Amino acid sequence: MAFLFIAKAKGQTPGLGTWSVVSSKYTFGIHWNVFFETQLRSQSFYNNFHYHEYKGGVGYNFQKRISAILAMGHYVTYQPDGNFKSPQLGNEFRIWEQFVLNNNINRLKIEHRYRIEQRFTKDGYRNRFRYRLNALYPINNVVIKEKTWYLSFNNEIFLNNNGMIFEQNRMYGGIGYQMNKQFTLQAGFMNRWDNFGQGKQQSKNFFQTVLLFSLNEFKSGRELHPSSID
Repeated sequence: MAFLFIAKAKGQTPGLGTWSVVSSKYTFGIHWNVFFETQLRSQSFYNNFHYHEYKGGVGYNFQKRISAILAMGHYVTYQPDGNFKSPQLGNEFRIWEQFVLNNNINRLKIEHRYRIEQRFTKDGYRNRFRYRLNALYPINNVVIKEKTWYLSFNNEIFLNNNGMIFEQNRMYGGIGYQMNKQFTLQAGFMNRWDNFGQGKQQSKNFFQTVLLFSLNEFKSGRELHPSSID
């Protein structure tokens, strides 16, 4: 899948960036789980690291297709032309609630994700609303299980409730491998498009890698739909 680099704007540098994710989840039983995730992003290919975040929370499965999450996290953005170069461009504490609906169309796995964010930034308090459509297609098995290759595609939109409504769009395409019951690897390319209003926009491409670690997932009794919390 190919993406186009559209424009350079404040807060980014040209070229392919990197987006690294490590996500872990522990499942207690049919209903409850806890998770923790951390991310590191760079403006160049594993150089000019300008962003990191960590977040965690608790999840609840209502039934085999519906789940919810309550979480919080810390998100820090630095100058784009160095490694964690000050002064910081953003420092944010965030609380968010999420609902996920899963359904299958034959072997195609579809995830609808709805998220509401309460954002405490250095510029004040903000709300944001996100929707992500995520699709997984196992290649060598009907379902995603041990030693399964799968294709992954998702698109997510970011909306505000005042001022500029449409803020951001993220589009991703890649491939994943379910190594065993605990570990999943995924890699691909993401295009992030930002809208700053007044005709100011930017687009940036990233090479994304994701390592997922899940313990006791079988206790949920649910079909595996591996994806980062992101």
